[in-house]
Amino acid sequence: MHCVGTEQRRSETEEEKKARLAKMSGAVRTLLECIGEDVDREGLLKTPERYAKALMFFTKGYEESMNDVVNDALFDEDHEEMVIVRDISIFSLCEHHLVPFCGKVSIGYIPNRRVLGLSKLARIAEMFSRRLQVQERLTKQIAVALNEILQAQGVAVVIEASHQCMVMRGVQKPGSKTITSFMLGRFREDPKTREEFLSLVK
Repeated sequence: MHCVGTEQRRSETEEEKKARLAKMSGAVRTLLECIGEDVDREGLLKTPERYAKALMFFTKGYEESMNDVVNDALFDEDHEEMVIVRDISIFSLCEHHLVPFCGKVSIGYIPNRRVLGLSKLARIAEMFSRRLQVQERLTKQIAVALNEILQAQGVAVVIEASHQCMVMRGVQKPGSKTITSFMLGRFREDPKTREEFLSLVK
């Protein structure tokens, strides 16, 4: 996901960052007025700036790239068996309603004589989740990015998440979970490999 706004955010100066926060704070103040609040009461005086800063943190993935995340943590290794990091916590914002969804992601790959530092798998998941997302796209983005870096024999990603847009509004169903998966290479082509991965991440 690259756009003009993303590139501007990555390259802006401190003065430009301050101007962005001021613009966002003004927009939040307008929203508070529109829902009927008194934006000058004590409890809300600093809310526009607080929320602007929070939203920048929630979406900090726009400021990162795969090169930033991987950072030379690729290693040649004579290993061709499955590597899995499971139950990585993720927090994201649904792009349709700007409310949170959160859950766990499990990532597996079969190396092609190259391995990635294990913490980088969590960092990749973090980078993509800290953007406006839908779960289906998030799952695919993690898998495709990892495959591009590793040129692996196979990559598999499974996400299980709870969406506040289904809990706080709409159908209002607390406890419901959404599960998505995306498979590449041997995980897609070989049912036994896929089944082994899915059994290990349960």
